[in-house]
Amino acid sequence: MGQIKVTYTPIEGLAVIEPAVHGDSRGYFTETYNKRDMADAGLNMDFVQDNQSMSVKGVLRGLHYQKQYPQGKLVRVVRGEVYDVAVDLRKGSKTYSKWYGVLLSADNKKQFYIPEGFAHGFLVLSDVAEFCYKVTDFYHPGDEGGLAWNDPAVGIDWGVVGDYRGSADAEGYTLKDGTPLILSDKDCKWSTLKDTFSFDSL
Repeated sequence: MGQIKVTYTPIEGLAVIEPAVHGDSRGYFTETYNKRDMADAGLNMDFVQDNQSMSVKGVLRGLHYQKQYPQGKLVRVVRGEVYDVAVDLRKGSKTYSKWYGVLLSADNKKQFYIPEGFAHGFLVLSDVAEFCYKVTDFYHPGDEGGLAWNDPAVGIDWGVVGDYRGSADAEGYTLKDGTPLILSDKDCKWSTLKDTFSFDSL
């Protein structure tokens, strides 16, 4: 019953996955993960941990990556809507520093597979969003790195209003409806790609 539609993006390894949804007047049923279907689509990964977070509108989490223990991630939204983004950090990649974004929501049920070697982040567009993701390696404290969400050299179009002032601080940025952008203290301090990899590496 599984059956999935997989769309590969212009950045090698990134894939948008649409599971089959079987619905009627009572509701719906869908397989959110089927290892065999994934393998048939060329996606061979082993997941070791499931995570879930809740965020309010305007929260931007990211951009995060792991240094020594990189994680592949299969992400989806079970409540609300987010704009999800991955940035290619793979050394030697033809698309190094390029980004790709996709709208994930409880309604469209799309999933985004982000392999090892990418920075990842998302912006909450609904009043509340619950975000679920499988990962291919365990969490290792102290292994997280990050990039400034608004690095002009990467140029992610988050759809927010505000001008770059030389830092990742969220002050002065809003969604188009005026909702203030909300970042953690940690995410406000990440440096640009150029500055980060002058002293850091994957």
